[in-house]
Amino acid sequence: MSIQATIEHKLKALEPTELVVENESHMHSVPPNSETHFKVTLVSERFSGLMPVKRHQQIYSLLADELSGPVHALALHLYTPGEWDSRSAPRPDSPNCMGGSRS
Repeated sequence: MSIQATIEHKLKALEPTELVVENESHMHSVPPNSETHFKVTLVSERFSGLMPVKRHQQIYSLLADELSGPVHALALHLYTPGEWDSRSAPRPDSPNCMGGSRS
């Protein structure tokens, strides 16, 4: 199973009404076909009443194996159904990779 498929499978534990896992590795300085950089958009009632840090902690707990190994970066966009329905803008785009440059 690919890393992306594993992430999708594990995140289903949160009973999402929306789940999009995007492999953004191609936007970074990594070998072709890498699975190291991901963006997750997840909408779940389980986030109701939770501050963003607690939402992130739930994801980190579910994906502990991936984050301690192959996954280098994980952008999280986590919403309750009400937040998702009432948002005024789409989730943010990921920034372009600086390719390790410090300029």
